[in-house]
This record gives sequence, structure tokens and C-alpha cells, in this order.
Amino acid sequence: MRRTEALLPLLALAACGRGGEAGPPLRHIDCALAGASDFMPDCTVEETQQNGRTVLVVAAPDGMFRRFEKVADGRGVIAADGVEESMAHWVGDRVLEVSVGRDRYRFPATLKPDTSPSDDATP
Repeated sequence: MRRTEALLPLLALAACGRGGEAGPPLRHIDCALAGASDFMPDCTVEETQQNGRTVLVVAAPDGMFRRFEKVADGRGVIAADGVEESMAHWVGDRVLEVSVGRDRYRFPATLKPDTSPSDDATP
């Protein structure tokens, strides 16, 4: 067996990243991408901690993703990268809709105690 053939199984295992470890659970949220009018439960959200910040990584079915940061200044979440700013507003009880460019995401969220729908949200 040639040396490169012997290394192939090791390379395949390394490509898996965590080597069999289960990652954090993913949540599904409704999203309307690329200007779509209808929302579908096609996006997944992974919550991580990065440099003391809570970051939500939202993945679309096509592999594209956006990162949002949870903030406590009344906006709920903001775009954590990219040049486009996010806008958030309440669309129902416990649903915060966040728009970035032509993409829209609906996060399950709760109002902090003693706030109104225009105040703090916690996705």
C-alpha cells in the first residue's frame, strides 16, 4: 500500500472536524431568502459564544449563512458581519423578524420584563 493511500482514512476523519463529537443542537427557524414572499422553516440556527458575545449563525439550505449578535440595546439581534445593516421588528407574539438586504428571518423571542414590543427582545 502506498503511503498516500494509507493516509486517506485519516484525512477523511480530519475533514469531519469534530471526529465524532456531537455539535450543539440546531434550531430551525422560518426564513424568506432572496426576496421571497413566503417564509419556510428551512434555516437552522446555531448559538455560540465568541469573545464574550452571543452569536447566532443562521444557515440557509443552499449553504450560505449569516451571523447575528444578540444585543441588549432594544434591537434584539444585529448583523455581526457584512456591510448590510439589519432591521428588526415584532410580527407577532414572541416572533422577531430580522431583515438583512433581501433576506428575512423570524426568530422566536421574548420581551424582557417591563418592556414593550419596541424595546428589548431576547431571541
